[in-house]
Amino acid sequence: MIKRLSAEFLGTFWLVLGGCGSAVLAANFGGDGNPLGIGLLGVSLAFGLTVLTGAYAFGHISGGHFNPAVSFGLWAGGRFPVSELVPYIVAQVLGAILAGFVLWQVASGSALFAPDAAAAGNFATNGYGAMSPGGYGMTAALIIEVVLTAMFVVIIMGATHHKAPAALAPVAIGLALTLIHLISIPVTNTSVNPARSTGVALFGGGAAMGQLWLFWVAPIIGGIIGGGLYKWLGQDDAPAAAPAP
Repeated sequence: MIKRLSAEFLGTFWLVLGGCGSAVLAANFGGDGNPLGIGLLGVSLAFGLTVLTGAYAFGHISGGHFNPAVSFGLWAGGRFPVSELVPYIVAQVLGAILAGFVLWQVASGSALFAPDAAAAGNFATNGYGAMSPGGYGMTAALIIEVVLTAMFVVIIMGATHHKAPAALAPVAIGLALTLIHLISIPVTNTSVNPARSTGVALFGGGAAMGQLWLFWVAPIIGGIIGGGLYKWLGQDDAPAAAPAP
């Protein structure tokens, strides 16, 4: 169990450092119109690549959840024991917080870094209303986070089913997370992962902390819906403890 929790810690650390790091350090590098900035597409790809590479590196050890909503979804789908939910979630959140700390230290080393806790998407934080990159309200944020997390869990369970080609599971899951970001960065700056939201909100502070509750509630509800839906829809007959990629 210690090794499995360590793998979840490291995998979540990598996801937040890579995904949020690309948003903070590289998305708008050099200012508006600078061709070196990777923009929305680049950030979306970065999140997909982190989960893809993390799944190949750590999936065979812990199942490669890296996300409390995924752990809840796999439990709802009959793939993960309830007794391991809390330890997994603690490890994931701690990994995300360490990544947020490292990213803050790196970003603070630039003379151009001027954090504004009131700005939408500040320090890759998630939010709605004034904290939404596109000014979307709470209802829109709630709906998009529930729906996209549910579909993410459905894709994870399908890709990791014992009848699916196991070697390609991380690719499908990484591409799914890329697509999710392409859809929802303008709405909430994309969470679908309570640990990811927490790791940067603690350092972004301000309104991001006040809105953090939604990015726990919505993804977990979505994860449970997705896990239950796949179990019903697919008549899942994979082993009860089968891991994610």
